[in-house]
Amino acid sequence: MSKTWIITGASAGGIGEGIARAALKKGDNAVVTARSLEKLQAMADEYPETCLPFILDVTDQEAIRALVRAAVDKFGTIDVLVNNAGHGYRSSIEEGEEAAIRELYETNLFGPIHLIREVLPILRAKGSGAILNTTSIAAERSAVGSGYYASSKAALDLLTDGLCKELKPMGIKVMVIEPGSFRTHFYDEALKSAPLTVDAYKDSTWKTANAVNKRQQPGDPMKAGEVVVKMVEAEDAPFRLLLGSDAVNAVVSTAEGRLEEAKKYAEISASTNY
Repeated sequence: MSKTWIITGASAGGIGEGIARAALKKGDNAVVTARSLEKLQAMADEYPETCLPFILDVTDQEAIRALVRAAVDKFGTIDVLVNNAGHGYRSSIEEGEEAAIRELYETNLFGPIHLIREVLPILRAKGSGAILNTTSIAAERSAVGSGYYASSKAALDLLTDGLCKELKPMGIKVMVIEPGSFRTHFYDEALKSAPLTVDAYKDSTWKTANAVNKRQQPGDPMKAGEVVVKMVEAEDAPFRLLLGSDAVNAVVSTAEGRLEEAKKYAEISASTNY
């Protein structure tokens, strides 16, 4: 039986498009969103009966409600929500711009929260479905100049952890998608930067920012989409789905480092017991 997906951030060339195409290829319905229809048109033209494009700014709660209504009106229900829309922000903590920081959190964290809360009554009534939230390997460990972005993704990661435990008894699958670097437009279009205002950071934060835009991006978004759709269907699936060899290496090395540090200071940590 076919499923109906809502996939935010499904612009051409990204992981969202990869997920949508994999779902559509297997015969499912996909409601795909972006900030402009132009970025969705090719997919909608290719699958005119099963693909519904929708303009969405995830910070607009009324637009979110309209999206859910449109999905149900067109396809009758919703089975899978993929919160994939988001963007980066490159800044030292000191130089971060207040309006930009708040907009980052509205997009990367509160947008997904509002979508989850809008879709959940439909999934609960069915006693089935799936919610997938795209975070990043930055949710596992931050980098110079990535504190704000990483913290927005880490917050979504742990929120999803709690959501998973709440919804498991209801038969609703919940997953985190943690991609590494993929050949998308993230570094071209979705990575915003604060202006350099403090010279003390020119050889650290900003030197790193210039380098990161040129780094290798090994991931294939279309292959990522196929894996995500496969895992939604799988009986045995991870809670945190790592995408890309760099994601695996980063998460494993970070976990090993944390474990080593915890063991090293275990005695002094335990000495605080009453």
